[in-house]
Amino acid sequence: MDHPLRGDFDISNQILLSVRPEAQEFLRPRLVMRRLSQGQVLYEEGTPFTHAIFPHEGMVSIMAAMRDGRGVEKVSIGYEGFIGIALAMGGGEAIGQSCVVVPGYASWLSIQDLDEAIARFPCVRHALLRYAKSLIVQLLESVACNSLHSAEERISRWLLHAHDRVVGNSFHLTQAAISQALGLRRATVNMVCSKLMEDGAIAYARGNLTVLERDLVEQRSCECYGRIRKAFDRNSQPLDRFIDEMPLPFRSAAPESG
Repeated sequence: MDHPLRGDFDISNQILLSVRPEAQEFLRPRLVMRRLSQGQVLYEEGTPFTHAIFPHEGMVSIMAAMRDGRGVEKVSIGYEGFIGIALAMGGGEAIGQSCVVVPGYASWLSIQDLDEAIARFPCVRHALLRYAKSLIVQLLESVACNSLHSAEERISRWLLHAHDRVVGNSFHLTQAAISQALGLRRATVNMVCSKLMEDGAIAYARGNLTVLERDLVEQRSCECYGRIRKAFDRNSQPLDRFIDEMPLPFRSAAPESG
């Protein structure tokens, strides 16, 4: 594991920003900022969680590994969420291999500190449950997308999600990572990216991808991107609105939201 990062780094994770000030005050000294390096495996499938990981920049793929060595992305996670969703659902093991596909940085929080935060601050539990709902939306939309849409639409959608999760328009990304995440042949990924480059939508050189005309990439994408993005944007809304829409058993423990 990388050494903790020193200096000032922006806290941009939507879950951490959405909880109440007193919860943020509790969490802040307990968070350890670390770099996310491309190709870094954060957890192997079935590994017990020791920490919840909250990305601020970059993208992590939760991968499904097959016995024949092939793999495909189940879901991707960026600043809108965290790695360790099973911790909010009563489980404690990784549901897939979590691998960094776009580098960035994240905060590590021990499960002991997370458990204490959930017990002391209902808003923390509400924030985790709200994210869980958006993650389910991503999972279901991805299943439909992978079954019905073309390689160009799927790759464009995936690039838009990656672009959303970084600062600026350029980020490090290999075509091999796209190929593995989407279960597509390298030749197919190369063909689609070459077409996007010819159209002036992106530039790609030495593993660095730059989004030049986002509108063009959105035109090549499918409607699944908008649906997933809408679910993620919901995470940035005030928690009190979300709590009002929750079933009564959950709302009963939410006096903080008033």
